[in-house]
Amino acid sequence: MDFDEILKIPPYSLDKTEKRGLLTERLLDLTEHHKKNCTGYARILASISYDRKNVYSHKDIPALPVRLFKELSLKSVPQSDIVKTMTSSGTSGQAVSKIYLDRATASNQQKAMVKIVSDITGAGRMPMVILDCPSVVKDRSMFSARGAGILGFSIFGSKKIYAFDDDMRLDIDALQRFLDQHQGKKKLLFGFTFMVWQHFYKELLRLKEIGITFDLSDAVLIHGGGWKRLVNEAVTQGEFQERLKNVCRLGASHDYYGMVEQTGCIYMQCRYGHLHASIFSDVIMRRPIDLSECTIGERGIIQVVSSIPESYPGHSLITEDEGILLGEDDCPCGRKGRYFKVVGRLKNAEIRGCSDTYAEKFG
Repeated sequence: MDFDEILKIPPYSLDKTEKRGLLTERLLDLTEHHKKNCTGYARILASISYDRKNVYSHKDIPALPVRLFKELSLKSVPQSDIVKTMTSSGTSGQAVSKIYLDRATASNQQKAMVKIVSDITGAGRMPMVILDCPSVVKDRSMFSARGAGILGFSIFGSKKIYAFDDDMRLDIDALQRFLDQHQGKKKLLFGFTFMVWQHFYKELLRLKEIGITFDLSDAVLIHGGGWKRLVNEAVTQGEFQERLKNVCRLGASHDYYGMVEQTGCIYMQCRYGHLHASIFSDVIMRRPIDLSECTIGERGIIQVVSSIPESYPGHSLITEDEGILLGEDDCPCGRKGRYFKVVGRLKNAEIRGCSDTYAEKFG
């Protein structure tokens, strides 16, 4: 199945039977494509005696450990076709994943992301405040997950401003001018969770105490990258949202779950606090003891599948995160598909989210 056909379908419109059929067909095609064009992937499939005839659902597609992209150079197109290399976040001394993108895969990542995010924020670009510093986005042919996140979400901005200087200090005057200039318009804020808390919320709180306030009641915040440091500080998602609302009247806030190994297929949080899988992807919880599928409400290792990757074999991955499937096709928000929550990293797993790795260095 061609990815352009999938793009024509609204991102949360298929029930589990329809979605299973679509993903199974697409992932089978991707598996054969990568088997034919990536020698390392073909060897992995041969080592487990993979047989297409034994695949009855997209859940049966072999999943690669996400860590493998730190150890092997896996690509399914010639080097001359690679237009971008993305790296995962990591603390000092950690190896990073390298993800190789050709023009088609990079384009499809962006198209899928537009469909997913627009379903939450509404269609159309908005004035955008990037809660980060401009130096993060440097070499666009090879940049980190943090830079990729900023550039990826920047497509939703009609006019953009970086809120911090390169020392992560809030530019108060520039922010106020930007808000004044776009007064009355819906605005988008984007940043990584810990940075939003440490450099934005805490500074707004300090400013409020001396009589300087900002009104962000017409703004929506999208943030992601992990909660490890904030959990350690006993800050819950509910408290995070409530404190931001109290300090600047923030209109709405949505977390998201995603990774550089499957850019484009992000899992956005709805107004009920649930992370949702779109038609472009799916999430499966696996029991650690035997990788059998968990039931709803059972904690397990998160497996993610994506219909996008054509330049590298990242269409079915076992992560190092734990989560709980909360339901399927019955979220009160009305979106079909699976919805879930992330409960943390596996014990002894490396820190890797943009927010968490920054917090580790910051701390």
